[in-house]
Amino acid sequence: MGNEHRLLTFALCLVLSGVLIAAVLGAWRAVGPHAGAADGRPVASDYVDIREVPRVPAAAPAPGAEGSAGSMVVDCGRNEERHYNEDNLVVSPGLPGGAHHTHAYVGNLSTDALSTEASLAAAATSCAGGDRSTYYWPVLRRPDRPGTRPHEDSAGHGNVGEIVPEASVRVEFRGNPVSKVVPMPRFLRGMTGDAVAYTAGSEADVRARWGCSGSPDLATTRYPRCPAGERVTRTLVFPSCWNGIDTVGVTHRSHLLFTAANGVCPKDTFPVPELRVSLAYDIPSGLNVALDSFPEQRHSPKTDHAMFVNVMTDRQMATVVDCLNKGRACRA
Repeated sequence: MGNEHRLLTFALCLVLSGVLIAAVLGAWRAVGPHAGAADGRPVASDYVDIREVPRVPAAAPAPGAEGSAGSMVVDCGRNEERHYNEDNLVVSPGLPGGAHHTHAYVGNLSTDALSTEASLAAAATSCAGGDRSTYYWPVLRRPDRPGTRPHEDSAGHGNVGEIVPEASVRVEFRGNPVSKVVPMPRFLRGMTGDAVAYTAGSEADVRARWGCSGSPDLATTRYPRCPAGERVTRTLVFPSCWNGIDTVGVTHRSHLLFTAANGVCPKDTFPVPELRVSLAYDIPSGLNVALDSFPEQRHSPKTDHAMFVNVMTDRQMATVVDCLNKGRACRA
């Protein structure tokens, strides 16, 4: 009986120890350095008051005599069609759900993981001028509100909450400050930003640019706290130096590179129209939002990114190039 009593006591101690350890770990997760991130709530250090963000000099030089100073705005709406999915045609073609988070789209209304060049070229579009290109980015959410609509609970991986609709979307092409631009090839695929920036160990590919509508000269890689009445903004600028050969890169980046700080393209690349997608959101002052991300990226604002596939016809692209090279301000 003595041995049985000691064994029973020992077993009970093991059980109690396991419960205690679980409780301690649970408490650590709740208050640890990344508390809240796993269930869709970024941490306090992910936010910054926009008034505390230092001003930085303009990134690009003013266009010179040989530059292409024009701009072309393409009116593609603001995703009134609620085109969402968890696919990524640029990075994971042929793999439904391959993004593990939800993307919002403007432009081509058919885009998903199974899209082909033929299907994209034949699809309807949200762009008023007939541009069938696809432009997309990860959604922004309100974790304080449960998602009730399609795609608000289908991504999983901690991407939960009500999707915040874009209050405005601006799709714009700009020229190069030191050179004329050449046309993008049809079906060129591009991406900007680093979806794995939180764990990458390097910020070489980080292109996140968050801000507030009232301070367009301020930008940060953190979620901005904006003054009441101002919109939260995201500016996604794409690389614009094409290798002249490929429409798809081995790394999804190697065929389309960024210019140097002076606007010059790397050796053996050619300047093409620079795409920038500007997003704005009506966010109540002080509200915490969360960017959809891979689970291990903890909704870090640094992981902001976007993709596009150029489906403009040769004639449409020629119109863009002519506008930029002649220094005009155009709309399509």
